[in-house]
Amino acid sequence: MILGYFRGENNPIDAMLTSLLSVAFEKAQILPQHLQDELAQQLIADIEDEIQWPQTLEQEQSCVLEELAQAALAASLSGETQVMGFDEL
Repeated sequence: MILGYFRGENNPIDAMLTSLLSVAFEKAQILPQHLQDELAQQLIADIEDEIQWPQTLEQEQSCVLEELAQAALAASLSGETQVMGFDEL
């Protein structure tokens, strides 16, 4: 019983966990050790992904789509394109 060891009135770990997360950990304790380890690896990977998101969103995005749009617009303006419907492609 991993969490049982940490339980207590003055336990800072209890104060840090939401009640739902605490219930999830209590339920996970009844699983075999190999499943607990697998669950822990998945949770750690998910947490690391969540931490990475703000950094990913702050990075400057590639301009490839904008460059393709500009090239298509230039081709259209120079008469290199034809008006077609989807069924004519």
